[in-house]
Amino acid sequence: MNENAKTNTIQESIQVFGRFLSGMVMPNIGAFIAWGLLTALFIPTGWLPNEYLAKASGPMVQWLIPLLIGYSGGRAVYDHRGGVVGAIATAGVIAGADIPMFLGSMIMGPLGGWVIKKFDDAFQESIPAGFEMLVNNFSAGIIGAILAVLAYVVVGPIVLGLNNILRAAVEFLVNINLIPLVSILVEPGKILFLNNAINHGIFTPIGIQESQNFGKSLFFLIEANPGPGLGVLLAFCLFGKGSAKGSAPGAVIIHFLGGIHEIYFPYILMKPMLLLALIPAGMCGVLTLHILNGGLIAPASPGSIFAVLAMTPKGAYFANIAAVVVATAVSFIIASIILKSSKDTGDNTALEAAKADMKSMKNLGKASNENKIIPGTQIKKIIYACDAGMGSSAMGASALRNKFKKAGFTNISITNCAIENIPADAQIVVSHEKLAERAEKASPQAEHIFVTDFLQNNVFDLLAQRIRQNSAAADVPAAVPDDKPAAFNGSVLKIENIKIGLNTVSHDEAIKMAGQILVDGGYVNNDYIAAMLRREEQISTYIGKGVSIPHGDSSAKGEIKASGLSVLQFPQGVKFGDETAYIVIGIAGIGNEHLTILSNIATMLDENENAVTILKNAKTPQEIYDLFTK
Repeated sequence: MNENAKTNTIQESIQVFGRFLSGMVMPNIGAFIAWGLLTALFIPTGWLPNEYLAKASGPMVQWLIPLLIGYSGGRAVYDHRGGVVGAIATAGVIAGADIPMFLGSMIMGPLGGWVIKKFDDAFQESIPAGFEMLVNNFSAGIIGAILAVLAYVVVGPIVLGLNNILRAAVEFLVNINLIPLVSILVEPGKILFLNNAINHGIFTPIGIQESQNFGKSLFFLIEANPGPGLGVLLAFCLFGKGSAKGSAPGAVIIHFLGGIHEIYFPYILMKPMLLLALIPAGMCGVLTLHILNGGLIAPASPGSIFAVLAMTPKGAYFANIAAVVVATAVSFIIASIILKSSKDTGDNTALEAAKADMKSMKNLGKASNENKIIPGTQIKKIIYACDAGMGSSAMGASALRNKFKKAGFTNISITNCAIENIPADAQIVVSHEKLAERAEKASPQAEHIFVTDFLQNNVFDLLAQRIRQNSAAADVPAAVPDDKPAAFNGSVLKIENIKIGLNTVSHDEAIKMAGQILVDGGYVNNDYIAAMLRREEQISTYIGKGVSIPHGDSSAKGEIKASGLSVLQFPQGVKFGDETAYIVIGIAGIGNEHLTILSNIATMLDENENAVTILKNAKTPQEIYDLFTK
C-alpha cells in the first residue's frame, strides 16, 4: 500500500470514528438542552433559583443522558436489541462513579451491542422453534448483567482514572494559562469534519463535570465559538473574488445564525493558508473566555449565536460575547491580509473543487451496521435501487459496472430496480440514504450501502477489497447486467428534445420545463409533471457531477406512454439544494428502452473529468445528442 493510500485509509477511519462518536451524542442533544435549561434556571446562581426544582437536573446528567448515549451506541451496532444491552451495560459503569459517565457510556454502549450481536450470530439459527423469545430475552438479560458487572468493576475505575488524568492535564493548562493552545488541534480538526467528535466526544464530558461544580464551563465554547469562521467569511465578503465572494454573505447567515459551521469549510479547503487565521482566532477566543471567566452552562448545538446566548448563564454574557467578537476580529484581520495578497484570478474553479473535496470527505458511502455476507462467500449480485428504478439507480449501476469491468472482477451481476422490486437473492443493495428504511425492509437478507449521490460516492472502494478477498479475479470481463439494455432507440431521445443556453430558473421550474417537453413529445400524460415534482420533494434527483435527472415517483408509471428523455442545458446552473446542476435530464421509462442512453451518460461522466464543462458549454443540441447516444 503506497503512502497516499495509507493516508486516505487513516483519514477515512478517523472520519468514520468521528461520525460514529457524534452519532451517539447528536440524537440526544435535546436531553442536553433540557438539562442545561433546568440548571440555568433553578440552580442557586441561576435565573430563577429554586432548590426543589433544581433537584430534577441531577438525575438527568447522572443517569438519563449517559443511558441515552449508551442505548444509541448499542443501537448503532445492533439495532434495538443492541441498544437495550448497551443501556444495561452502561448502567453498570454509571453506578460505579460519582461523575457523569459519558466516556464510559460511549465504551459500554457499543460494546454491549457488539457482544449481543456476536451471540446472535453464533446461536440464533440453533434455537429450537418456539423458544426464540425465551432465549432472546434471557440472553439479553444475562449478557447485559455480565457486562454491567464488568463495567462496574473494571471499566468504571479505568474511566475514572482517565478522567482524573485528563482533568489534571486541563487544570495544568488552565493554571499556566496555556489552555488556548488546544485551538492548534481543534481548528484544523474541524475542517476535517471532526467538529462533532471533538465537541461532543471530548469537550462535552469535561464541560459537564465543570458545569456541575462551577455553574459553567469554557469547554462548551471552544469548538462551538462561531467567531473564527465568521471572520473568515466576512473577509471573503469584502476581499474575496469570483463565486467565493458572491456566496460568502449567504454563508455568513447560515454559519452565524443557523449554527452550521460546515458551510465555511470549503472556503478553507480552497485556501488552506486561511488556517493561519482560524488558529489564532480560536486561541484568542479561548483566552478571552479564560480571562473574563466566561463559559456556557451546557453544550451549544448547533453552534449558532442564538444557541450560545441561550446556554449562557447569568453573569457570563459579556465574557461570551467578547470571546465571539475577539475571535471574529482576529480571523477577519488575518484572513483579509491573506486574501488581499492572494493572486487568485477569481474564477469559480477553486471553490467548486473545494466543495467537491468537502463532499468527498463528508458524504462517503455508509455501509449498514450488519455484515450479512459470510467471509469467503463469493459476491455475485449487487443491486442499485431507487424509488422508481428508472433513473438514478440505472446510472449508478452503469458507473459501478464500468469500474468493476476495468478492475477485472468476474461473475458479478450489477443491475438496478425499484426499491419494492429488489430480488430475494440480492447480496448487496446500494440505495439513497433517505430510502434506507424502505430498502432494508424490502431486502432484509442483503447488506446495504447508503449514498447521497449515485455517481459521486466511494461504493467501489468499499466493495473492491472485500471482493478481492472473497472471489478470485479472472481475465474474462464480467460485471454485466442480468438484462442488457436494448439497442439505442432513436425515438427515446430526439434532437428537438434538447434545449440549450437556458436562463437560470428554480429547480421546480426546470423540472416543469423538462416534463413539458415529455408531454409535448407524447411520451407522458400531463399529470406526470406533478409526479416529477413529488419525486423531487422526497429525494433530490441531483446525482452528482453537475447533472440532475428528474422523473416521476413510483406511483406515476401509469402516466407513461413511451420511453423518452428531455435534456435542458443551463450554462449558469440550477440549484438543487446545495448542489448546482448544469444539465437537467427529464426521464420517462418503460422497461429498459432508455437505459442505453443513461448508461452512456454515466460512463461519460465517470470517465471524462471535463464532461460537465463540455456539456454546459455545448453550442448546439447536436453536440449533446452525439455525446449521449454514441
